[in-house]
Amino acid sequence: MVLSTYQVKEIEALKILGRTANKKQPLTLFWTGSGIECHIRAAELWIEVEADYSAYEPWISIVINGTYVSRRMVEKGRSWICIFRGMNPEVIKQVKIIKEVQAMSGDEDHLLQIHQLKTDGSFLPVEEKPFKLEFIGDSITSGEGSIGAKIEEDWISMWFSTENNYARMTADALSAEYRLICQSGWGVYSSWDNNPHAAVPLYYEKVCGLLNGKRNESLGAKEENDFKAWQPNAIIVNLGTNDGGAFNSPAWKDELTGESFKQRLNEDGSFNKEDIECFKEAAVTFLHKLRKYNKEAYIVWAYGMLGDVMAPFIKEAIATYEKESGDNKVSFIALPDTTEQTVGARQHPGELSHKQASEVLVSYLQSILV
Repeated sequence: MVLSTYQVKEIEALKILGRTANKKQPLTLFWTGSGIECHIRAAELWIEVEADYSAYEPWISIVINGTYVSRRMVEKGRSWICIFRGMNPEVIKQVKIIKEVQAMSGDEDHLLQIHQLKTDGSFLPVEEKPFKLEFIGDSITSGEGSIGAKIEEDWISMWFSTENNYARMTADALSAEYRLICQSGWGVYSSWDNNPHAAVPLYYEKVCGLLNGKRNESLGAKEENDFKAWQPNAIIVNLGTNDGGAFNSPAWKDELTGESFKQRLNEDGSFNKEDIECFKEAAVTFLHKLRKYNKEAYIVWAYGMLGDVMAPFIKEAIATYEKESGDNKVSFIALPDTTEQTVGARQHPGELSHKQASEVLVSYLQSILV
C-alpha cells in the first residue's frame, strides 16, 4: 500500500473549521471546535500534528461519518496520528478532526497545528452546509465540565469537550457549520474575579485576540478577522454568567498600576445600580459591534444554564440596543438551568444539560432560520 503525503495548503478539498489566520501552512487551531473536515475515498488516513504547552495540553476528537470515535491528548512535539486504517478503500468517509480545548489565554505556549495528511486515497469536495452559526460565550461554550465525572474539580484540559457541547449539538441538528468564540471565566464586562480585561467583546474583531505571547502574535492571533469570508446566519451569545459571579467575588487588583476593580453588592445584597448600568452598557456596545461585523445575522442572547440572575439586565440591554439601532433581529431566550441530575465535572453543565439547552436552541433557531 502506497501512502502519499500532502501539506494542508495542497488539499483544495479540505474544509477548515473555525477562525484561522491568513497563514494556513501549517494550520494553527486556536479556538474550541476548530479543526478540519474532509471527504476521502481511502483505506487509510494519517495526520501530522504539532503541539506545545507549559500547563494546558491540547486534546482532539475524531469524528467519522458523523460518529464520534476517538478522543486523545496531543503530546508535545511533531508526530503522526492514525485516523483510520483497513477500511474499505472504495467507500467515501466523512472525517472531522476537532480541537476539544479552548484557546488557552493562561498558557502562552499552548499550541496545536496540523502540518500534513497522509493517505492511500483521494480527497473529494466537502459540500457547503445550509447554515452558519457563531457561538460566543464562556466556560459553558468552551465545554468545560461537559466530560468527566461529577467529582472532578481539577482545572485541566482533560475536562473540556467540543463533542459534548450544546453548540456542536445545535449545529449538527440544524446541519450547520459552526464557530466558537469562548473563554472560561470571562464575561461581557468583567471576568468572574472582576478582571475588566477578561471580557470577550474586547477581542471579538481579532482572529484570537485574547492570546498573548510573541509566537501567538506571529501565528496571526492578533490579526483582524476576515468577516467577509464567513458570515453567520445566526450568532448565539451565551455570556453573563461570570459577570453575575463577579458581584460575589473579591476585588481584582492590577499588579502594574495598583488599581482595583469590583462589581459591588449593596448592603441588602442587591446589585449596585452603577455597576449594573456598566454591565448593560457593555452589553449594548457589544450588540452594536456584532451588528457592525455581521450585517444580516440573527443575534440570539441565550442564557441560564448556570443561573439566571443577570437575565433582567440582559433583556434591558437588548431593549436599549433595539431602541438605539432600530434592529429587530435581536432576541433573548432562556436556557434550562443545570440540576443535580444534569451537572457534570467542575460543577459545570454536563452532557445532559448541554443536550437540554441544545433542544431549546434548535427549536428556536428553526423558527427563525428555516
